[in-house]
Amino acid sequence: MRTLARSLLLPGLTALALTATGCSSTPHTGAAEPAGTTSPTPAADGVSQQLDVAAAPQGESTPAAVARGDAKGRTEKSALKVASYDAASGRAVIADAPKAPSKGPSQTPSQAPSPGKTASTPPDSGRPGADKPVAVGDVIASAPAPGAPNGLLAKVTEVVGKTDRGTEVKTASTTLASVLNDDKADGKVPVDPASVTVEPLMKGVTLSWAKSDGLKFGPEGAKLPLGNLRLDVNASVDTAPDAPASAGASVSGFVQLAPQVEFAYDGTPGGAPGPRGAFLGMSGDWSSQWKLQGRAAASTGAPKRIPFAKLHSSPVIQVGPVPVVVNLDLTCYIQVEADGKVTVEVQQDVKGDFKVGGSYAVGKGWTPVSASNVQSTPVRASVTAAGRVKGAIGAEASVGLYGAVGVTGDFAPYLRGEADAKATASSDGKTSLSGAWALYGGFDLSGNLQLQLSLFGTPLFERRIPLGSLNREWALASGRTGQ
Repeated sequence: MRTLARSLLLPGLTALALTATGCSSTPHTGAAEPAGTTSPTPAADGVSQQLDVAAAPQGESTPAAVARGDAKGRTEKSALKVASYDAASGRAVIADAPKAPSKGPSQTPSQAPSPGKTASTPPDSGRPGADKPVAVGDVIASAPAPGAPNGLLAKVTEVVGKTDRGTEVKTASTTLASVLNDDKADGKVPVDPASVTVEPLMKGVTLSWAKSDGLKFGPEGAKLPLGNLRLDVNASVDTAPDAPASAGASVSGFVQLAPQVEFAYDGTPGGAPGPRGAFLGMSGDWSSQWKLQGRAAASTGAPKRIPFAKLHSSPVIQVGPVPVVVNLDLTCYIQVEADGKVTVEVQQDVKGDFKVGGSYAVGKGWTPVSASNVQSTPVRASVTAAGRVKGAIGAEASVGLYGAVGVTGDFAPYLRGEADAKATASSDGKTSLSGAWALYGGFDLSGNLQLQLSLFGTPLFERRIPLGSLNREWALASGRTGQ
């Protein structure tokens, strides 16, 4: 399980700028402002804040956020924890805050956004249920917790009572608008490669990654920039039935990726429902070096896609006081399309970057964003016989919030080869073979926006919105055989 790659460009040939039709490669709907305070202390009513976007603390140190139902929509960091959650019933147990001096009587009324914030906050007889850690109308945003592996974003609809683990409540689904309100946020957060889990789907797949202390696992000699994941693969593919043993088809190489989450939110002043703008997406640098060789079996219908590894990560990004759980899934694959006639030996380096996501603006709705810059260089190339072959090494990606998929993308750099051969014979028994061959590099990017992007608090859309299929192709090499 290893890696997604750091750059999608390899030394060489053409650099391409790809931008989806009708979509801007600039995802954010408002002007980027300097990062502001992330203080849990609420701002004055009616004044929005610019919130920092950063990686959240890991594990148990990630605090929950609570938007108090009686605090005019302001959200605070809280030491409360979701002790358990049952998705079927919507019931959750909220653990009382640990009793610490800093959370006790030393907190002044001006510092406490609302009475009853935690079990250690002095009760306020003016608020019903002030001795409970949460109350009806409160919204809880939590990092992954027992029963909620993708985090929890829910509104309290009923306080059931105390248990030996905390306070049991009933909840209903809600949106980010209920905790981010009229604030603003805009930032990019790199995905920690150590947080990515990898499930190899075939033999011959190895993973390596690099963090601050250097390379982990991986093939000997692999040197990765910090923050990169790398998947190495060495696998055979179906060979044409009539091919000689020396023409066995295989794909080998690596994919290296440094993914990051892009998140933006532009709240509507005055407490109006939903944001003025929003963005969610994945971007990053990608590089791959891979070799396709042999005579691949003929493919009928759709190209044959062979997944070789699944990768998953649920990074928690801290948007001001709010922990936002982003779900990233990638399936790396090999894809071969051939007519069973061409024998190839091609090695290619690819480097570049990519971005897929969805951008929202009031009055325009959701629009897709997809862009990439790509370069590729063939290191070695040869084609024999007549026919065609196309091979790709790519990744299917999905990005979502709190377990709900919002954006899907399919990113596939490829090689395509074709040859046209002519055989001649004369009466004296001499034969000759001549022809021309050519190799092309290319890139496909496609995907969809999903209904679940409404988690931002934006209006629903009735069907998937395609990112639009981006395709660019350029000549790599060509030649002639025979006389």
